[in-house]
Amino acid sequence: MPESHRASPEALLQEVWGYPSFRGMQQPIIEHVVGGGDALVLMPTGGGKSLCFQIPALLRPGLGVVVSPLIALMQDQVAALHELGLRAAFLNSSLDAAAARQVQAQARAGELDLLYMAPERLLSESGQRLLDNCRLALFAIDEAHCVSQWGHDFRPEYGQLEILRERWPDVPRVALTATADIPTRREIAQRLLREDARAFVSSFDRPNIRYRVVEKRDGRAQLLQFIREEHEGDCGVVYALSRSSVEQVAEYLAGHGMRALPYHAGLGSETRARHLRRFLDEDGVVMVATIAFGMGIDKPDVRFVAHLDMPRSIEGYFQETGRAGRDGLAAQAWMAYGLADVVQQRRLIELGEADEAHKRLSSAKLDAMLALAEAADCRRVRLLAYFGESSQPCGNCDNCLHPPELVDATEAAQKLLSTIYRCRQASGISFAATHVIDVLRGKSGDKVQRFGHDRLSTFGIGADWSEQDWRVLLRQLVAQHLVEVDSMHYNVLRLTEASREVLRGARQVMLRRQAPGVARRRRATSASGTRAAVALDAADTQLFEALRAWRSEVARDHGVPAYVVFPDATLQAIAMARPADLEQLRSISGVGDKKRDTYGPALVRLIAEHA
Repeated sequence: MPESHRASPEALLQEVWGYPSFRGMQQPIIEHVVGGGDALVLMPTGGGKSLCFQIPALLRPGLGVVVSPLIALMQDQVAALHELGLRAAFLNSSLDAAAARQVQAQARAGELDLLYMAPERLLSESGQRLLDNCRLALFAIDEAHCVSQWGHDFRPEYGQLEILRERWPDVPRVALTATADIPTRREIAQRLLREDARAFVSSFDRPNIRYRVVEKRDGRAQLLQFIREEHEGDCGVVYALSRSSVEQVAEYLAGHGMRALPYHAGLGSETRARHLRRFLDEDGVVMVATIAFGMGIDKPDVRFVAHLDMPRSIEGYFQETGRAGRDGLAAQAWMAYGLADVVQQRRLIELGEADEAHKRLSSAKLDAMLALAEAADCRRVRLLAYFGESSQPCGNCDNCLHPPELVDATEAAQKLLSTIYRCRQASGISFAATHVIDVLRGKSGDKVQRFGHDRLSTFGIGADWSEQDWRVLLRQLVAQHLVEVDSMHYNVLRLTEASREVLRGARQVMLRRQAPGVARRRRATSASGTRAAVALDAADTQLFEALRAWRSEVARDHGVPAYVVFPDATLQAIAMARPADLEQLRSISGVGDKKRDTYGPALVRLIAEHA
């Protein structure tokens, strides 16, 4: 890039990216790395991590090498840099031999400012020889939490990146992630960075995301209702635990008129690549996926992330929900959650091949996730507290907007625990939830009669509660370790040591219940609260849609995702400001010199047509 642009971080930010000022901790991070220091950067998704290594790579002499785990992410980030007029390339398995040789020649000749590499390519002997022949400005390790065996997404190839410190000890390194608890942060620093590395921990808060958890009754139907009522035509991601569930949910949504696509590791690579490109390039696509999808997804206009199965850790939940609202506009994180989720996740831990220490850690992470799902207070406060950040109630999660009623359910809990105990005492074996609840509610079916449980003193003592009410209570007792579900033996229920405290009356059990009418009030308020953060009038909305249509055509012509041309937030600002010339257009955040020169004349003409 021209030497004139190397004057200062602020000059680059304004002239190339078109932003008036840095956000949060971006500036001190950039200054530290430009000075040659190592840095651990923890910043939430959408917080602007990329600038923390892209600008230093431009300001320092030599080549900035970015380690990234996903081919699609590399391609889109390089395309976005090209749109800004920067010299960037990627080196991964998607290139044929001739294209790879060309990129390598550019790197050796000093014709690139940024080179994105998959960790496998960097670790290869040819990759290391290439870098030995280049002047290196820095290494940036994106998704750095993958290096930690104690993290939620360990990848063995990341564990070998210690070679960066050994082979190129004098080249500064930046490790970046959106999710890392304290043990994971410590391991990232130990394995990738110098001892004197600085840690920059930004706020984990994403105030534009509304967190919401609902009782799972019919998950697919609830999801359909949520999308139809609050996100019709929006881009979103739906996470499900199994491949078969992904296929079924995508088919179900598509059958109801939605542009829904499945994504999981069992699909052919060509199908996955085609679905990913449609999701990235088109507006209004809903991707239904396992957690194999999403790491590093850079699409800014994802308006919702929905979970049909509970994630196994808060780190995973935070990373997955963080893919919503990267543009800073309002978005939702919606999750349907039930007793089966608890049982399923505990079973996955027990069946795993990890050692006992890792299983204990996984169980603790699951307990933290359960506490978040069951919380009756502000979800954002709990979420941020997990990452060591204190906060005040947000006023924008489901519990803040519609506070649940807490009722004393100690007597009901005693009835349930007593029934579990008496069923086992009478028969010598334990029973699953359906049977125990049938006894509680006085349902005298064949199995209840065969074991003589219709003669127990607890038979029918819970007839005033519905089966769903008892399942809600049971789920909360499981979450509080007052009941265990033996997932290895037919999901039977067993009491714990803590159960005795409840049965003796020494421990109170509070039940979380939504107040009557909450569902109706939520439908009336949440849709308007999760749309764009700025209100466009009818004329501005018409221009905004025209700008989106123009952007789609340009993106197709350039072979890039639409958001690479301009994100929705910039188009909204243009629609409201209606710049009449190139100078006024340049004053809008997100319009740098290159984009003004490339797209400005067409935009000014389009705006004039809608005057």
